[in-house]
Amino acid sequence: MMASVFPPATPPADRAAWAGVPVAVTGAGGFVGSHLVEALVRAGADVRAFVSYRAQRGLGALAWTPPEVREAVEVRRGDLRDQEAVRRLVDDREVVFHLGALVAIPFSYESPRSVFDVNVTGTLNVALAARDAGVRRLVHTSTSEVYGTAQHVPITEDHPIVAQSPYAASKAAADQLVTSFGHSYDLPFTIVRPFNTYGPRQSTRAVLPTIATQALAGGPVRLGALTPRRDMTYVGDTVAGFLAAAAASDARGRTLQLGTGTDHSVADMVASVGRAVGRELEVEEEPARLRPPASEVQRLLADPARMTALTGWAATRDLDEGVALLVDWHRAHPDAAGATGYAV
Repeated sequence: MMASVFPPATPPADRAAWAGVPVAVTGAGGFVGSHLVEALVRAGADVRAFVSYRAQRGLGALAWTPPEVREAVEVRRGDLRDQEAVRRLVDDREVVFHLGALVAIPFSYESPRSVFDVNVTGTLNVALAARDAGVRRLVHTSTSEVYGTAQHVPITEDHPIVAQSPYAASKAAADQLVTSFGHSYDLPFTIVRPFNTYGPRQSTRAVLPTIATQALAGGPVRLGALTPRRDMTYVGDTVAGFLAAAAASDARGRTLQLGTGTDHSVADMVASVGRAVGRELEVEEEPARLRPPASEVQRLLADPARMTALTGWAATRDLDEGVALLVDWHRAHPDAAGATGYAV
């Protein structure tokens, strides 16, 4: 296959482990999903990708993968709430990566019912289909947002679940649903709980892409709160974690965190982007980008020790390395700055 134009987001997966393995990926048109699909294709897996149906038949972030990757993927379009569509997706697959969700926290304030319908009912459909297909492993995607503001740091998998947004509540419910299928039906699952993932192809709803695109446009950077702290994980590391969790026998029935073990404030992220673009950035507060005070999660910092112990995985890129790759990608894809909104 041809090499990517940009440094690969994901280190090469173990080809011997994935060659010919029938895999389904929901949320394949999303930011992380597109990188996971690319990594699986390059590892030789037989990939079936599920993307949200749109009349324009767009591929989402998959459109930014190299042509040889797209040509190797069987694309299915549909809706996670459609049980039959999900069943057809999972039929004859050995491993299912479930990333599909409505992910924007601000949107969950406006449309909590839609978020619950997709994130909970959609997960129920995936779990039912995986159970009935007898899959070897269902890898379900959680989020660090389920913890709310950290009660202790670093955050372990045993930290209390305190959802501070409808989105976080929907993901906590989906996590519990998948866990219940493990207890009730012996479904072989692993829950991966990524902390804040960033990198090429991410929507400018997210904090680092919105900083990067505003910086590249030359103007001041308009943001919400600068004090929240996040464990920022480069997308290549996150995807490598998905693959490691799926392959590790000891990961069955476990919840595993994907994070670096280091956190950064939004102000730190602004400074990192400034280093990547070669100038100090001016910041202006935009009230519309502030979350409701009781809903703002102030700090998320992962303890990835369990993930490392069970799979050998560890994050490899620091913030400045990952931000430099993100900025380079946005320089080459100015059209990617069209999305609006904001989410930390």
